[in-house]
This record gives sequence, C-alpha cells and structure tokens, in this order.
Amino acid sequence: MAPSSRPLSPHLSIYGFTLTMTMSIVHRATGIALYGGTLLLVLWLVAAATGGGFFNFVTWLFGTWFGQLVLFGYTWVLFHHMLGGVRHFVWDMAKAMDPVGRELAVRIQLGASILLTLIVWAIFVWFK
Repeated sequence: MAPSSRPLSPHLSIYGFTLTMTMSIVHRATGIALYGGTLLLVLWLVAAATGGGFFNFVTWLFGTWFGQLVLFGYTWVLFHHMLGGVRHFVWDMAKAMDPVGRELAVRIQLGASILLTLIVWAIFVWFK
C-alpha cells in the first residue's frame, strides 16, 4: 500500500479549541481532585474522632498558608464540579445547545464557581 498524504486526524485542523472543550477537561480534572479533597476531609474526621495531639496537628496543618490554599482550591473544585453537573443537566434537557448558549453556560459556571468560593470563604473563614 502506498502511503497516504491525508492527515490522520483532520478534526485537529478543522475545529478550534473552545472554552467548552476546556471546561470539559477541567470538569474531569475536578472530579479527580475531589478524591484528594475527600481524603483530606476523612483525615480531619479521623483526627476529630481520635482527638488529642493528632487532631491538634491536623488543625495546625490545615491552618497553615499551604493548608488554607489547598482547602480554598478544594472549595472551588467542589463548586465548579457541582455547577458543571448542573450545566450537563441543563444540556440533557436540550437547553442552551447552540454555540452561544454553550459558551454562556460555561462562562456562568466559571464565574459562579469563583464567586461562590469567595463568598463561602468570606463568610465562614475570613470573617470568623
């Protein structure tokens, strides 16, 4: 067989990378990140159940700047993944399926996840 000069994946040269495609990848990544955050939650619950020095250590660890950064990220992951599920639920009802509606839904998801994360941290963490 003679080698073909056709591209193997013409879709890569036809379709432009959109925000919807990016959020699809981010939705999968946040789903994976939820496992790590849930392990942190389990760590805290186990520390609370055992009490004593281990609980004090975990509380100190989560109170450090790095621990706070990780918890802030976990909060955003929770909201972003949840709103991604809502977006997919809306799409399952065949709403906002046109290109403008898809981009608007993704922008709303991204903005709302950031806003909700900031609100939660402002209320429950920064304004104790």
